[in-house]
Amino acid sequence: MGVQEIPFYTPFYLLIFVLPMAIINVKLGIGLNKRTIYALFRMTIQLVLVGFFLQYIFLFNNLWVNSAYVLFMIGAAGLSTVKTCGLTVKKQLLPIVIGFGLPNLGMILFINQFVIGLDNIFDAQYYIPLMGMLLGNSLSGNIIGINTFYNGLRQNERLYQYRLALAANQWEATLPWYKEAVIACMNPIIASTETIGLVSLPGMMTGQILGGSMPMTAIVYQIVIMGAILISRYFGIHFSILLTRKQAFDDYDRLIR
Repeated sequence: MGVQEIPFYTPFYLLIFVLPMAIINVKLGIGLNKRTIYALFRMTIQLVLVGFFLQYIFLFNNLWVNSAYVLFMIGAAGLSTVKTCGLTVKKQLLPIVIGFGLPNLGMILFINQFVIGLDNIFDAQYYIPLMGMLLGNSLSGNIIGINTFYNGLRQNERLYQYRLALAANQWEATLPWYKEAVIACMNPIIASTETIGLVSLPGMMTGQILGGSMPMTAIVYQIVIMGAILISRYFGIHFSILLTRKQAFDDYDRLIR
């Protein structure tokens, strides 16, 4: 049995609940209305365009086209991280993109080759959706981790300089905030992994079940993707901080504003 088709107009029924949200925001002076409406509008436009685009990508299913689209996804995620964390686009975009790209590309190719066992590891049906899941989780994790690292250093700059004055090198002096950043990045995904199946039924598993897959098949895929998300997120935050810090300090190990 296939998934139940939803008419294109029925998602707009959800707008019934947006109106009371807007009224409450106005009454309480919560300035979220413009951002909420803009976010919903932008999400709709983006998903519609992506849906049309992916239909042709899946039909064409070319290695170079698929890889170009994945690289575009990595670049967009990197740019979003740089802007959200207040980093310099010119100096930090490439390190962030590499920090995203290396663990996630390596993980998705490993999954497609050795876990799923695809004949074509760049098959658009697996390559692009799974990569999107990995990148989406790495994006949120990297933003949390990078903000924790650099905000911690800015707020404790005197302590950092004191550690340098005690003959610590840059790595040793920044280690407390580095560890905090990794923990902050990983805590949400570890908590989610611990409670999955008890507190929530995740999106990939739910989607496969709605699409007609047997529950055990969906569960195996979900185990694979959750493990991959946790691993790629862990290495992603390490790579991102290690690569961005090269541009974040001057020759005297002072944090560049």
